[in-house]
Amino acid sequence: MANQDFPFIFERSKEGRTSYSLPDLDVPELDLETELDDMYIRKNAPELPEVSELDIMRHYTGLSNRNYGVDSGFYPLGSCTMKYNPKINEDVARLEGFSHIHPYQAPSTVQGAMEMLYDLQTSLKEITGMYEVSLQSAAGAHGEWTALMMIRSYHEANGDFGRTKVIVPDSAHGTNPASAAVAGFDAVTVRSNDQGLVDLEDLRRVVGSDTAALMLTNPNTLGLFETEIMEMAEIVHAAGGKLYYDGANLNAIMGYTRPGDMGFDAVHLNLHKTFTGPHGGGGPGSGPVGVSKELEPFLPKPVITKENDTFAFDNNRPQSIGRVKPYYGNFGINLRAYTYIRTMGAEGLKKVSEYAVLNANYMMRQLEKEYDLPYPQHCKHEFVLSGSKQKKLGVRTLDIAKRLLDFGYHPPTIYFPLNVEEGLMVEPTETESKETLDGFIDTMLTIADEVKNNPEIVQEAPHQTIVKRMDETTAARKPILRYTK
Repeated sequence: MANQDFPFIFERSKEGRTSYSLPDLDVPELDLETELDDMYIRKNAPELPEVSELDIMRHYTGLSNRNYGVDSGFYPLGSCTMKYNPKINEDVARLEGFSHIHPYQAPSTVQGAMEMLYDLQTSLKEITGMYEVSLQSAAGAHGEWTALMMIRSYHEANGDFGRTKVIVPDSAHGTNPASAAVAGFDAVTVRSNDQGLVDLEDLRRVVGSDTAALMLTNPNTLGLFETEIMEMAEIVHAAGGKLYYDGANLNAIMGYTRPGDMGFDAVHLNLHKTFTGPHGGGGPGSGPVGVSKELEPFLPKPVITKENDTFAFDNNRPQSIGRVKPYYGNFGINLRAYTYIRTMGAEGLKKVSEYAVLNANYMMRQLEKEYDLPYPQHCKHEFVLSGSKQKKLGVRTLDIAKRLLDFGYHPPTIYFPLNVEEGLMVEPTETESKETLDGFIDTMLTIADEVKNNPEIVQEAPHQTIVKRMDETTAARKPILRYTK
């Protein structure tokens, strides 16, 4: 149904109006009725709206104003690092020397682009402490799978075919066990202790001769730093397994510590998160993979090499797992990340971590006044609240998330990780001002007060949005994808 203040394009339609003008025909005219089979000829005119150019512009501009993105408001989506995308990145990505080249061009004609990719790999090696990096993987989960395939190839190259299990914490990202399964492994869960960290005794219990790898992010999905990471590395390595680092939470540690220094053998990074590539609408992403020297022979090919200031693609990689993506990764996102790294510099990236951690702890301490905080120690870049106190009053975490929409905020991640009841996962990032943080805090405290004194207004939210509360399961499984009157 059309909104009275914003009619859809079909409601704007008036017979005879047009918004286009076609150039004169400069190719031979084709008589469809004689040249084509009758089955290809439309029997009835398409039911398209007839509108002016101005109406089309107002329609699509109106739709864009309804979209929510990091440029229009605070996006506290825990674990997703939805931070500001600097516009200088977009300027560089549109330079003709980058935007007008083609991946099929001979390497000799795109040396500048190859140098950029090579330098980006070098920077990421330094940031992560890894021996070598590949930029091919398209996004985070793709990077997970790529790293696991290299780990699998490493074990098989050593004649070790019995390593069929990958260990993941109970607080892990859902992509971790999924990637393990796609790579041909069985996922085994390791429990968290009462501090929200990996339980070392349970890790010792599940590690064995069949362990291929432990998948871990540090800080973990609860936003807590795994202080016993060196002991974990020793346990897994002693059993012959490898450590894989999920780089989704790198935004908390850049410049202070590196996965390679913690004992990790492989790491994926999210350039579309930590390094400010835009990733709204499901993409595009970039998930480079860094590896230790032992895993380097198994990197996807081709690998960019440098010799006497000349860059080339090396396909002579007999132990490579092969190409995992056409061409050489998502070039535009890689370029944006390179621009960000060069703009920030080493000290700037360190400041990113400092402010991300500061912002998260500031918000957490303000919100623990009204919401349960299962793990009260200092967090890193994100934290997880529980709506269990509000649940006792008849209001669920989903209701709180819907009510936030009425105040113009995108909700945080909810019901994740799975080991927190009624979870609300908040990541403010380093790019938000104190005024923005205070506004969100005040809104969350206001909603907590509403839960106590007027729960119905929260239970029935949202009230101010164009589309009111929907059946989300049906909306996902049976979406309406065409206009209906």
